[in-house]
Amino acid sequence: MKISLCLMTWNEIEGCKLDLPRLPREMFDEIYAIDGGSTDGTVEYLHSQDIPVYKQPQKGLNAAYEHANDMSSCDAVVVFFPKGTISPEETLKFRPLFDQGYELIIASRQIKGAFNEEDVNLLRPRKWLVFLLAVLAAGVWRREGYFVRDVLHGFKGWTVNAFTRMKILDHGLSIDIEMVVRSYKLRIKRTEFPTKEVSRPFSNSHFKIWPTGKNCWLTFCLN
Repeated sequence: MKISLCLMTWNEIEGCKLDLPRLPREMFDEIYAIDGGSTDGTVEYLHSQDIPVYKQPQKGLNAAYEHANDMSSCDAVVVFFPKGTISPEETLKFRPLFDQGYELIIASRQIKGAFNEEDVNLLRPRKWLVFLLAVLAAGVWRREGYFVRDVLHGFKGWTVNAFTRMKILDHGLSIDIEMVVRSYKLRIKRTEFPTKEVSRPFSNSHFKIWPTGKNCWLTFCLN
C-alpha cells in the first residue's frame, strides 16, 4: 500500500521548525501540505524543506481534509498537524494497521496507554466532552465493529477509497466526528492506537473544545 503524509498547517511556523526535522519522511511514498492561509512564513519554510504546499480552496477543516484526499496519489492518507504537541514518530504507527486492513485509523488520546494534556488535572472538561460525544455517536449510529473513543482528534489516517465512500460535507468543522459516524454507517473497518499529547508550546489552539465540539455535532446532525 502506498501512503501519503499530509501536513495540515495554518500559521504553524514554530511547530513546523520543531517537528519537520523529526518526521520519518522516508517511510512515506509522498509528502505534501494543505495550508489554510498562513501569513507567518509557514508556506515559505515548507517550500524550503522541499514539501509541496496546496492552499485549500475554501475555508473550514472539512474542506482541508477533502483537499488532502484529492491531492493524494496514493492508496491512503495520514494527516499530521505540526504544532509541537505530538511526536512526529507517531506517524509510523499507521502503516502496520493499514496492512491489517483497517480503513480509518485514529491516534487516540482517550484509550488505555494514551496521554492527554488534561490528564494531570483533577478536572478534565475537554476529555469528558470528547468521550460524551463518542458515546452519543456510537449509541445512535454504531451497529457493529470498534467503538471509537476519540471522535475529535484530527491526527488520523484513512484509505482514499473509504474517504470517497464517506461523502464528507465540504464545509464546516464536523470532519472528525463525521468520519467516525460515516464509518459506523458504512461498516468501515476502523481502529485507534494510543498517542501522547502535550500542551502547545507555541500560541493557542485554533479550535477551542466547547464551540468546536458543539458546532461539529450540530453541523453534522443538521446535514
